[in-house]
Amino acid sequence: MATIANFELEEWELKHLSARLRGNTMHSISGHLSPENIAQAADADILSVFIYSRIGERELAAMPKLKLIATRSTGYDHIDLKACSSRGIVVCNVPDYGSETVAEHSMALILALAKKLVPSIERTRRGDFTLDGLRTFDLENKVLGIVGLGKIGSHAAKMARSFGMRVIAYSPHADEALAKKLHCRLVDLDELLAKSDIISLHAPLTPDTRHMINEKTIAKMKDGVILINTARGGLVDAKALVAALDSGKIAAAGLDALEEECNIKEERQLLSPQFAGECDLKAVLANHILLNKPNVIITPHNAFNSKEALERILDTTVENVNSYLEGKPKNVAN
Repeated sequence: MATIANFELEEWELKHLSARLRGNTMHSISGHLSPENIAQAADADILSVFIYSRIGERELAAMPKLKLIATRSTGYDHIDLKACSSRGIVVCNVPDYGSETVAEHSMALILALAKKLVPSIERTRRGDFTLDGLRTFDLENKVLGIVGLGKIGSHAAKMARSFGMRVIAYSPHADEALAKKLHCRLVDLDELLAKSDIISLHAPLTPDTRHMINEKTIAKMKDGVILINTARGGLVDAKALVAALDSGKIAAAGLDALEEECNIKEERQLLSPQFAGECDLKAVLANHILLNKPNVIITPHNAFNSKEALERILDTTVENVNSYLEGKPKNVAN
């Protein structure tokens, strides 16, 4: 039996963890780990935290019995891994939790734009059942270009194939075996831009990928292409996107991420009360020129936010704790 100190948990999350970690002593401490509440975790064998709980030498010294830190996040730069290793403390993370969810959201945006769902719904709510301007197009035989064939991109490829789409992908780290399994063809970025009817971004935001969609790359796209971004806003130069939408080069865009959004390290952060206090996404969106464009659908970085995805975070945390207690730690970061 272990003593587990949990920080940054909602009530339903604590219930979920407690039901699956029976036999252990569970403590839930309000807010993120801080000098004001760290004494409540002094006897903890295991620490369960999110990204606002910063853990370094000073915090570790205050928890002398600590053996495992199970962060409920993919990233772990809020934890001093070197300090943990020097004390023999194992750090585990949640490598993946929202792949299916984000891919589904991408397909939802594609369908909404292809079938003109938003203007159709808005029109009928006004009692107008005319069809002028509501002609749609089929997805079958359209070319979907996926940028980033990781877990999310791979799920998107599978879903697109079920609609009869032809899938091509650009991904520096993907291999031919994966592409063959997904029934898609690997191409370079220029070919993807030139041949895709719809482009869906699933790449991480790095110095190399920032503004990968810009004036020059947009010029290489088909006229009337549709752009989908459920990854990171910084992948797209917003000014270039606005200009392309105005000219018709890009016919429409479905965006779950904007360039000017706040510093989001990972999606689960958006549900934190602390993040809400730091960043007013509504204010950012209200001032963004894309918000009012009729050929753009914007969702509030909500692609990750499914019941199942959030439960997967907790279930992986349970798995990390139990695996450690069984002497076979998983998802080890240090």
